[in-house]
Amino acid sequence: MKLSDLDRGDKATITKINSDSMIKERLLSFGVAKGSELSVEAYSIAHKTIEIMVDDTLIGLRSDEASHIEVERTDG
Repeated sequence: MKLSDLDRGDKATITKINSDSMIKERLLSFGVAKGSELSVEAYSIAHKTIEIMVDDTLIGLRSDEASHIEVERTDG
């Protein structure tokens, strides 16, 4: 499932990032990497952006960036 498919309040673990190296490096600089646990904090009104929490860091991503991140939903 893709990060962009999650709902507000969902928690997940990143399983894969399907993106070119420039975007992948940008995500890695924020701590968004395979194996990272995250929670979806908010979406913009038109779902153009998503706000996630990774390792106590709040990160805003464009929805197209989130669609390149594969995740596995976790409980709690």
